[in-house]
Amino acid sequence: MTTYGDIPARRILAALLGLLVLAGLAACGTDRDRDRDVGDDGGFAGVRTQGRADDPAARAVEEYLDEVWPEGAPGTVVAARGAASVTCSGRGPDPGAGTRARCDTVYDIASMTKQFTAAAVVKLQTEGRLRVSDPLSRHLDGVPADKRGITLHHLLTHTAGLPESLGDDYDPVSRAELVSGAFAAPLRSPPGERHAYSNTGYSLLAAVVEEASGADYESYLADRLFGPAGMTGTGYVLPAWDASRIAVEYDRRGRPQGTPLDHPWAGDGPYWNLRGNGGMLSTARDMLRWHRALLGDRVLGGQARKLLFERYVPEGGGAGSFYGYGWSLLDLDGAPVATHDGGNEWSSGRVARFLDDGTLVFWISNAATRAGEWDLPALDRELTTGIAERVRERA
Repeated sequence: MTTYGDIPARRILAALLGLLVLAGLAACGTDRDRDRDVGDDGGFAGVRTQGRADDPAARAVEEYLDEVWPEGAPGTVVAARGAASVTCSGRGPDPGAGTRARCDTVYDIASMTKQFTAAAVVKLQTEGRLRVSDPLSRHLDGVPADKRGITLHHLLTHTAGLPESLGDDYDPVSRAELVSGAFAAPLRSPPGERHAYSNTGYSLLAAVVEEASGADYESYLADRLFGPAGMTGTGYVLPAWDASRIAVEYDRRGRPQGTPLDHPWAGDGPYWNLRGNGGMLSTARDMLRWHRALLGDRVLGGQARKLLFERYVPEGGGAGSFYGYGWSLLDLDGAPVATHDGGNEWSSGRVARFLDDGTLVFWISNAATRAGEWDLPALDRELTTGIAERVRERA
């Protein structure tokens, strides 16, 4: 899929922005709907701090975003320190419906989906159903000679040499067609030689998840990742969303493009140019729950979690960052950070986690750019660093 980081020009921009990441929480004067309780549902306490006047971190974040987040830009932002949320806000009204975004507004999180696919592969390794060192041919039939050297590790780290994509996100491509297309495509480089971002590789991983687990991709994630994490609003088609909470996306001219479910999808989720690499729907509330789960052992044990955040290969482009399993890794002011962006022509967002103290910042917008009014991807650097600094200094 097309994301900030999936095509060469944007990949360069994302790499530069990634040097200073930690995603934003939005604040926009009266266009604000702060949830007073992000939700416990996992044994964590200390989540009733949003917007409290006596909470210096919440106050600092909100004041900062009142200044920085563009007036009228819709979106949601959550910030946390460890398991405790600092603040969660909806920003700006839906341009069509007029309703304000909230912590449980459902967004397309785009390429941030890759962290879930990677976690599923690692989970399957803990269950003894595969190893990341496995050749692709151990799980999928018909691998041609030039691709028999590809391992799951190569796919996870974008070093398999596969193309970035095989077509449009919404092309009606079946799993079999995706696999055969990937096998027929010429390699950009020999397996393991260099990092080259590939959505196709993560769709192949989704197919591997199905083969190794014996379940369909989304069902395995729901059962083994999302359920244990307490996530009730993340998936393709399985969550029981209130349709009114799914964000309509808008182009740069303010024209509605519908919700993700209004675009061509198969009955069980997006077609396979998108499945596994993007298109997952989620909420700020659930992204906080996922962050909490990664702080402990509810989804993955310590050694398994460590695999996600190893710095396996440099991303290149002068970014000073590395790719792990579904995450970009770098240092910010000496602190290790795991981050990933995601977006399409309409929506954009970023998730970032400080690995030293558990600071989380996540922001997303369903109308990321409005011609002559706002450009949230261009503010990524300012938003992420500004929010993170205030959380870390005051929480």
